[in-house]
Parts: sequence; structure tokens; C-alpha cells
Amino acid sequence: MQERFQARMLRIHFGEDDKWQGKPLHESIVAKCVELGIAGATVYRGIEGYGASTRIRHASHWKFSTDAPVMLSVIDTEEQIDRLIPHLDAMVQEGLVAMSRVEVIRYSRNVEKTQDTPSGRA
Repeated sequence: MQERFQARMLRIHFGEDDKWQGKPLHESIVAKCVELGIAGATVYRGIEGYGASTRIRHASHWKFSTDAPVMLSVIDTEEQIDRLIPHLDAMVQEGLVAMSRVEVIRYSRNVEKTQDTPSGRA
């Protein structure tokens, strides 16, 4: 089954060492997305990059160098993304958020619900 609709995509760029209330920032943002019922979020760890500070961040196999660039991609409706933005305002101390309108094609199986569970999942 295929469904097409308009949505918003956020790309949030920051460093792997960034934290929110003692937890890695990417984990905190993903948890907030789940809490808000956001359709999807994916975290990408980069090899190298820089942002507002122009400090180059590197991914490294060395234990003491863990500040790789991170990009977190979030896709949902405009209304849902608008609910997330105030939380990002508080959580992201240094970084960049790019927002764009996107057309989404969602593929899903048309699976009949079973009688075992209300959700149709066994």
C-alpha cells in the first residue's frame, strides 16, 4: 500500500558530546519525539564537519575523541513539527536546524488485523 502526503522535515545538526540534562542530546531529542508522537526520527553520526563555532568535529576510533558531528532527521506533519520546535529551543544550545517541506511516500503492508489483539499484532 502506498500513501502520499505533504510533511515537514527537520535536520538538526550538533556535536556528539552535546548533552541535555546529563543525557546525550540525540537521545533526549529522540525521547521527546516519541513522547510527542512524532512519526519518525533517525540519528546519523558523521565522519567530519563543523558548524557555527567553525570548530571541526571528527569521528575517531580513539576513545578520547568522541565529538563526531551528528545529524538528527525528523519527519512529520507541520502541526507535529511545530509542537517539537519549542522543545528544541530549550534543548539545543549550539547547532543548526534546517526545516523544509517534503512530499512523503509511505509504504506499508495492508495486513488484516487478527482477532488475538486489538492492534492486530500477535
